[in-house]
Amino acid sequence: MLDPRTNTVADVLRRSADRMPERVALRFADSAGNEREWTYAELDAAVSRAAHLLVAAGTTKGERVAAYGKNSDAYLIGFLACARAGLVHVPINFNLTGTELTYLLEQSGSTVALVDPTLAGNMAEVRADTGVERVIPLRDADSSLLEQCSEGPATDPEISVADDDLTQLLYTSGTTSQPKGAMMTHRALLHEYLSCVVGLDFTADDHPLHAMPLYHSAQMHVFLVPYLMVGATNRLVETPEPGEVLRRIESERITAFFAAPTVWVGLANHDDFARRDLTSLRKAYYGASIMPGPVLQRLRESLPQLGFYNCFGQSEIAPLAAILRPEEHETRPDSAGRPALFVEAKVVDEQGEEVAPGELGEIVYRSPQLCTGYWDKPSDTAEAFRNGWFHSGDLVRRDEDGYFFVVDRIKDVINTGGVLVASREVEDVLYTHPAVAEVAVIALPDPQWIESIAAVVVARSEVDESALLEHVRSRLAGYKVPKRIRFVDDLPRNSAGKLLKRVLREEFSDTEVASG
Repeated sequence: MLDPRTNTVADVLRRSADRMPERVALRFADSAGNEREWTYAELDAAVSRAAHLLVAAGTTKGERVAAYGKNSDAYLIGFLACARAGLVHVPINFNLTGTELTYLLEQSGSTVALVDPTLAGNMAEVRADTGVERVIPLRDADSSLLEQCSEGPATDPEISVADDDLTQLLYTSGTTSQPKGAMMTHRALLHEYLSCVVGLDFTADDHPLHAMPLYHSAQMHVFLVPYLMVGATNRLVETPEPGEVLRRIESERITAFFAAPTVWVGLANHDDFARRDLTSLRKAYYGASIMPGPVLQRLRESLPQLGFYNCFGQSEIAPLAAILRPEEHETRPDSAGRPALFVEAKVVDEQGEEVAPGELGEIVYRSPQLCTGYWDKPSDTAEAFRNGWFHSGDLVRRDEDGYFFVVDRIKDVINTGGVLVASREVEDVLYTHPAVAEVAVIALPDPQWIESIAAVVVARSEVDESALLEHVRSRLAGYKVPKRIRFVDDLPRNSAGKLLKRVLREEFSDTEVASG
């Protein structure tokens, strides 16, 4: 029997459809220019039909369903249909192929895969090495999920789904190690959705643009689903291509937009940035990695009408943990803000003891938003959840007023000659040089200093190593000056916009770094 007290992720959409059935919930444009529009009633009915389709495919409650596709209305419907059918959705980075794709399919134990036809070849190459028993096209194919959920009866499957049931395995980005599947319950995500609505000032009158990948927790769980909760009309596009994003902000009078810092850098550097009318934008959100201070300053000066929100967190907390609101940017533009509605946080030392304000330590959390652990990784779960707190791996300090300042990921802090240097501090200085478009500061092995500081730079204009080194030397202590600067055309990042410093360390680890 279905419990009338249930509260699930799929109920978010149902309640909005009950309140405003004829309001447009979603507009989607694919790369071929095809447009589709869904009212709340139509979208809710499609989710119920898709849930029946998954049940008819032989799935049972708790089975894992992999989702391997780019942004689309079908991708969103697939996620919510899994939630309604009691299945565990497994979003997979659409850039992954071969052994990386195999690992996620096998580690999650996925038996069904929802796949974009353009990615079907990648899935076919690895399927025999996994437990995937059935592949269902998401869209643009005969018998696709989108085709089959567009018409017909829209009753819900008779499956009892509880608040503490798993609804998604959110795999960590794997920027420093193999991805781990954070086990998210309906209860965790729903608490986080309310934290987002309250802390980020979402309203039904907002007209948000969603361009970052939906497989990533930030775009799906901080923005798209919470905006469905309040009844907004959402514009979804396949990819965050800067020219297309700027065009749509102007032509559709977009009022709210989220992007990772690297995407904001791309927008600010684009030729259309100064030419497009962006005055409709009122809310600008950034997160998923650290925003370089000079870039934020340039954006705020260029778009003075905008309220900027820093959204800080990680997949394991669904992922919003702290917020820096627009009015708080005036006095603390480099802060990650204060904890979100359902989050308790403190800063601790290596022994787990809370440190004094201003001292460095690891930020740890208590929250109903947290995952229940890592899928099939009990030792990693025990390591993360110890002493009654979840340990984040982020090195921060907290001021007297409770604002957090992110120094670095603990694994990205550079130990040079026994002195710790935050890579972000050096990056922020390099970003103030007019010739620097993007930069990543990493540690490289050094025979004398154990680790040496190296900077990997994407230049916007002609500049040499000596000029950049002198720029840093004039602003920072000598031990913080890079020993080597390497120039590249692009920095490696995943499709969620996170810089992959692990890749840079591997690429340049054999590079001879000058000492001194």
